[in-house]
Amino acid sequence: MWEVLQFGDQGWGDEIATGAVFTVLLALASVVVGIVVGLLIASAKLSKSPLVSRAAFGFTSIFRGVPELLIILIIYNGTEIALRSLVGLFGFETAIEVPKFAAATFALGMVFGAFSSEVFRGAFLAVPKGQVEAGLACGMSNRQIFFRIRMPQMWRFALPGLGNLWLILLKDTSLAAIIALDELAREAQVAAENGDAPFTVIMAAAIIYLILTAASRGGLNRAERWADKGVRRV
Repeated sequence: MWEVLQFGDQGWGDEIATGAVFTVLLALASVVVGIVVGLLIASAKLSKSPLVSRAAFGFTSIFRGVPELLIILIIYNGTEIALRSLVGLFGFETAIEVPKFAAATFALGMVFGAFSSEVFRGAFLAVPKGQVEAGLACGMSNRQIFFRIRMPQMWRFALPGLGNLWLILLKDTSLAAIIALDELAREAQVAAENGDAPFTVIMAAAIIYLILTAASRGGLNRAERWADKGVRRV
């Protein structure tokens, strides 16, 4: 039964390990995109311009309302169609294949950004207004207030929410299997369909996901303690 997990030609251990690495890389790349998008959307939501604010809330509503699986398919297939149409305008007809990793990263990053924008918005609003006013009284510019007062304290309020979103994102990487990206869930599915012990392979993948989430939880706890350093608890 355990031979299916051996490394080399006798088992699927190599493929499962490679899929786990792809899963971590996909999650890390997506969270980077998501944090950038989330900060931009949160800033737009706090904008004094009604048009900008409504557009930001509209973006959030779309990406929070449509299932992640469909968003991956829309971005992957939609980008291919758009590029073919663009090339066709210049009289060329050629097969265009969008990189699956890039498409999955962008899709999951946009979803993460939509959810994290609310976390960032709440974190920005949680920074005491008195400290911002003190910065203004000291002659700080808006830029200095943002980077020296708002941003450092915002992370302390945002980390718990971002940690939960990271754990969700780590599991959502399995949805990239729909476009045949060779991440952990996809490799486990292929091994289960072609091996002699499908249940063993699926359970092995499940255990790897549990290990990844447990390690992430430990890292997030350390990050939260670091962010709370120097904060007086009552």
